[in-house]
Amino acid sequence: MYIIVGLGNPGKKYENTRHNMGFLTIDVIAEKLGIKVDRIKFKSLVGETNYAGQKVMLVKPQTYMNLSGQAVREIMNFYKVPVENLIVIYDDIDIAVGKLRIRKKGSAGTHNGMRDIVYQIQDDNFPRIRVGIGAERRGDLVNFVIGGFSKEEKPLLEDSITKAADASLAIIRDGIEKAMNAYNIREKKPKERAEKQHDINSNDSSEVSLTD
Repeated sequence: MYIIVGLGNPGKKYENTRHNMGFLTIDVIAEKLGIKVDRIKFKSLVGETNYAGQKVMLVKPQTYMNLSGQAVREIMNFYKVPVENLIVIYDDIDIAVGKLRIRKKGSAGTHNGMRDIVYQIQDDNFPRIRVGIGAERRGDLVNFVIGGFSKEEKPLLEDSITKAADASLAIIRDGIEKAMNAYNIREKKPKERAEKQHDINSNDSSEVSLTD
């Protein structure tokens, strides 16, 4: 069995905000699997189905972000699921809009929802999918994360949410390592890009000289 938890805040006020990337991704997964996430259980909205030979539960904690771990702890204690079969999806302010990062395990970083999960279950050895909401944020952090999207951001965020949904299913279907290889696209640093361009230019020059 796999538990996929998307982090966010309940209520219309937060529905389409940066801090609700987890909720929005769960909605996309539910659509892909043809189920509804509307049953109230474990202080959450949940939906269940089978995928790739596994029972899968989709979870949207209703405890508000900072207490997300309460819901996750109740689910994990009830089903006795191995911690590596817990997948958590959440927003990350340190990743650019439109980008994803999948990690097999690790610390909670600065995300309060993740911090509470790690504290409540006393373990951080579970996969997580971080959806970028803007490494170049401006102004007050709280207002930023609970704010809406700009017109320019919307298509990028929609694309990253879809990729996050696909990545979560890939973890179940293919394993965490293959999912990481498929979806963790590392951006080249400026120096690497310059070296790459230099190599291309060098090759171009060689090709020209050969045809002269």
